Amino acid sequence: MHAVSRIMLNNFINNIQISWVKEGGNMSQLLLTWGANDFGGTLINESISTAAGAKHGQLLKPKQIRNFIRQIGRVPAQRNTLYKIIQTYESEKEDVLDMIDDTAQFGSYQELIKLDKYRFKSNRRR
Repeated sequence: MHAVSRIMLNNFINNIQISWVKEGGNMSQLLLTWGANDFGGTLINESISTAAGAKHGQLLKPKQIRNFIRQIGRVPAQRNTLYKIIQTYESEKEDVLDMIDDTAQFGSYQELIKLDKYRFKSNRRR
């Protein structure tokens, strides 16, 4: 899908983003070689994709993202929402988000729905 999108949309859409949250790091690397050029951003405690069954979306530090990108021979860069490059990472730099405790436990949709307060209640009569 990403490769075909790159071919079909080449002159209309410059940037195609993969979702490491849905695909995981290794598949995201492949997608970057198959037409995509944006790894996506940093998310902490993402719950929408995990609620839909994704297995990768809780936490990926910026340093880990940069490492995935470097492993395929690319230079990671930080951009703004208009795809203007803010900085490139020719060499490794620490980021505030890299200092998050790896042992910290984040909530998930599955944990939230165990709490009656967040459980969906249908108004339909049975």
